[in-house]
Amino acid sequence: MNIKKLTFAFAAVLGMANATYAQTDSTTQDKMLSEIDQLNGTTAPQSKRVYATFKGTYVQNFQSVENLGKGVFQTMFMHRFGKVNQGAYEFFGLDNATTRIGFDYGITNDWMVSIGRSSFGKMFDLATKYKILAQTEDDRMPITLSVYPGLTFSTLKQPGKDWYKDVHRLTYFAQALIARKFSDNLSIQLMPTFIHFNLVGGLTDKNDVFAVGIGGRYKLTKRLSINAEYSYMPPKQVVTTKVYNGLSVGFDLETGGHVFQFIFSNSRSMSVPGYVAGTTDTWGDGGIYFGFNLSRVF
Repeated sequence: MNIKKLTFAFAAVLGMANATYAQTDSTTQDKMLSEIDQLNGTTAPQSKRVYATFKGTYVQNFQSVENLGKGVFQTMFMHRFGKVNQGAYEFFGLDNATTRIGFDYGITNDWMVSIGRSSFGKMFDLATKYKILAQTEDDRMPITLSVYPGLTFSTLKQPGKDWYKDVHRLTYFAQALIARKFSDNLSIQLMPTFIHFNLVGGLTDKNDVFAVGIGGRYKLTKRLSINAEYSYMPPKQVVTTKVYNGLSVGFDLETGGHVFQFIFSNSRSMSVPGYVAGTTDTWGDGGIYFGFNLSRVF
């Protein structure tokens, strides 16, 4: 798949989301269910959406199905320290850090856009998230489904590589976020993921990578939950570099308008391509990065 095809595909996803927004609003699903009732000759009461499947817009490294409300602006501060196995001299990784600063905006209650910049790989990212289906309290809609397409652009210098062009710096990704809130305490989410690298590390590496993630949240108290996620990438897709599946475990703590996420992960990257297909450390050898996400909405 070449750059023109990927650009067209990404634009098509954005176009479909824009067209959907132009024709509908956040009550679209309720209207659809009402029309089904009419076709069936019933007059069932309007279904209510399930809210707070997750506390924030992230599970940990992966996006959650949660969206910002219409007109809501969010700043995201994401921080990852060095590996804990670096020892006391590096203060168990706390002497080293990478950051991502992101900005998110809710265009509607079901559609948001995001932009960010990471110091890891000197990476810019641009993405949009659109909620197609929302779980309802009466289980007439048993899941929440969102789509999350985006791209990254690396500005890392490449000395001595005259052939290296801007097109090589682009990576595209698309995710389906499928979640269910099983109870007030437990939520589970699946994340089938597609990534296209314009440039790969070697001839045996695939430009198109497929993976699937699973994440969950279990609420311990009104404001505290434990979160975890795992990303599985089938073998023989990235071969030149030894990569591992990403595993992250941590806690969510809500304090007013802030959501703190404390994270332990074997991935230092805070982008979808990096977390899914670029994790080079394992929990087994102490390659664990402590970090946090901090969000503030306005």
